[in-house]
Amino acid sequence: MEEIISKAATLLEALPYIQRFRSQVFVVKYGGSFMDSEDPEVRHRVARDVVFLEAVGINPVVVHGGGKAITRALEAAGLKAEFVQGYRVTDTATAEIVDRVLSREINPEITKAIEGFGGKARGFAGSEIFRCRKFCPLDVDGKPLDLGFVGEVSEVDVEPLRECIRRSVTPVISPTARGDDGKIYNCNADIAAARTAIALKARRLVFMSDVPGLLRNPADPDTLMTHLRLMEVPELRRTGVIGEGMIPKVDSAMAAIESGVEKVQFVDGRIPHSVLLEIFTDAGVGTEVVL
Repeated sequence: MEEIISKAATLLEALPYIQRFRSQVFVVKYGGSFMDSEDPEVRHRVARDVVFLEAVGINPVVVHGGGKAITRALEAAGLKAEFVQGYRVTDTATAEIVDRVLSREINPEITKAIEGFGGKARGFAGSEIFRCRKFCPLDVDGKPLDLGFVGEVSEVDVEPLRECIRRSVTPVISPTARGDDGKIYNCNADIAAARTAIALKARRLVFMSDVPGLLRNPADPDTLMTHLRLMEVPELRRTGVIGEGMIPKVDSAMAAIESGVEKVQFVDGRIPHSVLLEIFTDAGVGTEVVL
């Protein structure tokens, strides 16, 4: 009986959050090593969380990654994955594989998983939704590096997404984009998710990855920062607390909050139902970043 009562207590804890967030847009960056699990239940458990958001009247929008699957596909094609400053060098052959894996393999699988749990979803190739500029980071001498077909999302066509939201359908978007030259570019999914949240005036942006959140000591998961204000970020970057792998996520979080997104949350996708635990419980399980 006590176990049954505790379940009711959990539901009651979630109630004020459900009431507060009804009809709001939540953008979820769907990524992490769980996406590569051979167990479909592990691979698709976030899809069930997305369906839960739908069921309680929240409007989820999913932007997904898929870097490890791309690397495997390149190896199968006899191509070597090359990275510069953490970004995948993308020549013509690589761009074709990226587009196939992200938009025609991973995207339909996530869409089908959401539908399999009773939700409604529509998949979009990112090139249908995003426009981008060519991304050229600077080398140590301050000179631009040419990474090939690597883009940074600059525009979001929100009308197809809003139409989905009006019909209570979850858009699922791959992180590719169309450049000014008409070609398809590989884009950072974190930046694509943030741009989507900004364009849709989302209430929340949730980043999923393979770490518990933002850690004061990256080697110690017990140093999780559960709450972080935007003004604290520059010092954390200066001291190296926010390392290279998290910089695109944190920069995207800052841009989203400065543009009106209420809160950005970092959660560990390896924890079952981490999205729900972060959104609907008082304690949460990750890091929340606020203005």
